[in-house]
Amino acid sequence: FSDLNGGNGQMNAMAKPPVRVEDFLAAMGLAATGVSVVTTDGPAGRFGLTVSAVSSVSADPPLVLVCINRKSPAMAGVEANGVFAVNLLSSAHRAYADTFSGHPREGSPFDFSNHDWRDGETGLPLVTDATAIFECEMHDRLDAGTHRIFIGRVVAAHSGAADPLVYCNRAFR
Repeated sequence: FSDLNGGNGQMNAMAKPPVRVEDFLAAMGLAATGVSVVTTDGPAGRFGLTVSAVSSVSADPPLVLVCINRKSPAMAGVEANGVFAVNLLSSAHRAYADTFSGHPREGSPFDFSNHDWRDGETGLPLVTDATAIFECEMHDRLDAGTHRIFIGRVVAAHSGAADPLVYCNRAFR
């Protein structure tokens, strides 16, 4: 905290305690976000994971960030491979989101063979007709709470025409 008294580790009387986790999750659940599948491939293996925490960081140089829970095998794959792709899903890609969140309606969780993919310029698996795609090389990483924030330098970007899949109030829209 920047409100520490003289560096003795005690909070200033004006500083408030953190919000309850339940309250934070209820409020954040109402924030509408795009839904993406982050993919990676390389010496550590091929992984994919549905995420909603994706953001632009900078246009010059082009940087994006993704947040992945540190307990996820996909996090270790992205870390070791040093490359990842952000596939912004269209409204027609609900099945991809379900599969890579571990809850497919058909087939096995996290199974690439359930869906159509193409190889990107970097060799990464890309959703064939995604709304947008960002192929990235690792730029930086930072741990924050339960997640690791990966910042990727965008080496290829692709735009589609379909409306994005959105997640809000614990449901796809």
